[in-house]
Amino acid sequence: MSWGYEYREYVPVGVRKAQATRIAIEHAEQQRRAVQPVAIKGKKIATTFWGKAWCDHLESYSDYANRLPRGRTYARNGSVVDLDISAGCVKAIVAGSDVYEIDIQIDRLKAADWRKIRNDCSASIDSLLDLLGGRFSDGVMTRLTRRPDGLFPSPKEISMECSCPDWAGLCKHLAAVLYGVGAHLDKRPELLFLLRDVDHTQLVTEAVSEGNLSTAFGEPSAALAGEDLGAMFGIDLDVSAADPGSAVGPKKRRSPVKKKAANKKAGPKASAGKTVKKKAARKKAASKKATTTPARAKESVGKKVVRKKAARKKVAEKQAVKKSAVSKKVAKKAVKRKAVKKPTGSKAVRKKAARSSATKKKAVARKKKP
Repeated sequence: MSWGYEYREYVPVGVRKAQATRIAIEHAEQQRRAVQPVAIKGKKIATTFWGKAWCDHLESYSDYANRLPRGRTYARNGSVVDLDISAGCVKAIVAGSDVYEIDIQIDRLKAADWRKIRNDCSASIDSLLDLLGGRFSDGVMTRLTRRPDGLFPSPKEISMECSCPDWAGLCKHLAAVLYGVGAHLDKRPELLFLLRDVDHTQLVTEAVSEGNLSTAFGEPSAALAGEDLGAMFGIDLDVSAADPGSAVGPKKRRSPVKKKAANKKAGPKASAGKTVKKKAARKKAASKKATTTPARAKESVGKKVVRKKAARKKVAEKQAVKKSAVSKKVAKKAVKRKAVKKPTGSKAVRKKAARSSATKKKAVARKKKP
């Protein structure tokens, strides 16, 4: 007795993933990029600070508590076959009972919030030194990932869509993609700045600006005087934003008064003796070059000729070996052909003799019968 329900045919997981990867490759080729699957080794989705902080941030909200466990299993078993992160957008393809397309939009970080983050990161001398060295200290990383006013978005700043029939706000496929973002942040933390549509190099420019250097280190030191900080760190500095009182002037050149005084004391005799010595040294160097270069040239020419002759001999020997091998093969083939070929007439004669002998035997056997 049927109740009117129709069940789909069971499709193995491997087949579903293969179909999803095929569709993901087509999408990536249209967008002229490589496929970026979420590959997780072991039970831990994230292993570095950035990925762990992202996953902890997701799990801290009660809005996502019901669907996150199913999303973790989907992310671990490789169901997210493609995940692409761009400015304020995450697009992915997930292999479930069917192939589902995911579209997640994240609001851009407000300019005021980004300005506060930059100011806080460059305020302390510890974080300033780390930023100048191209590293993020613990204080900077905790400031960037702080829940109320960090880089991580809140649920209000995220809008999600999935092509699956589940009408819930966060389905298991969306949860798997959110965990996949954490796995991608493990390998490329700069994607977090791209996702919030901010430039992470502005942290360094803010730290290297003259106003921050003067507040962190006190008065500008002689070591930084006259140096082009933008050229040193490969960035463009906003000099207009710096304090006018802390501007560092150009480095003054030392006047060559001492050198002139020393030359006057030595007098014309010392300078004339130096010029004579220099001329003699130049003549000696020229004579040495004139004597050594012809012999070396002759040696080099002779060596080249010997090398060319040796190379020609090798080529001739190789050609002779090839010719002998070819002639041997031709001879073997000729011998085989002779052995295989037999006169066709002898075969016909033998067949006739066999037939006649067979007929004679049959005749004799008939006569013997009573």
